[in-house]
Amino acid sequence: MNDTAKHQGLRNQLAATLAAKGITDNNVLEAIKKIPRHLFMESGFADFAYQDKPFPIGAGQTISQPYTVAFQTQLLEVKKDDKILEIGTGSGYQTAVLYHMGAKVYSIERQNELFKKTSVFLPKLHIRPKHLSFGDGYKGLPNHAPFDSIIVTAGAPGIPQALMAQLKIGGRLVIPVGTDVQIMTLLIRKSELQFEKHEFGEFRFVPLLENKN
Repeated sequence: MNDTAKHQGLRNQLAATLAAKGITDNNVLEAIKKIPRHLFMESGFADFAYQDKPFPIGAGQTISQPYTVAFQTQLLEVKKDDKILEIGTGSGYQTAVLYHMGAKVYSIERQNELFKKTSVFLPKLHIRPKHLSFGDGYKGLPNHAPFDSIIVTAGAPGIPQALMAQLKIGGRLVIPVGTDVQIMTLLIRKSELQFEKHEFGEFRFVPLLENKN
């Protein structure tokens, strides 16, 4: 797999761009510097890999804008060995960021085409999530719960109750909520029944799809 000094230089520039846009978590920025984003994209888009833009990855999905990946990850306040549920594996880039930060990643993808591709691709980069599955992100992974944090990488019309239930007390759920435009939302579980809610402005995501067995 071709990863050159030029690519590394472009990653350093991207990390500097994200820092200038307000990303302050050094562990997030270091992960952005390490991960060869161009390998997660179709070869025709590789020249655009280190621009701060989203790009198509097939099956009607996108690889998120690096700023969005960094912003969501920063909200999680990832610590080493955190058990994190990711809803929407997609290209695997967000998975790789969490993995490089020392998290134990459990990820669900609803598009079978992407699930198969990413399951083969990530090990080639020596990225080994704890669990990758094909299924309905709305349901989460109750058999593996509870989680230190949950990240949703698609727009949901509301916050799925199943995901709230799978969060540890003190845990953080980051999810874009809305239909046409989403509001980035952070829920912190304060007790069995109490959640603290914070909102962080508008983003655009592909929709979170439901009803997969």
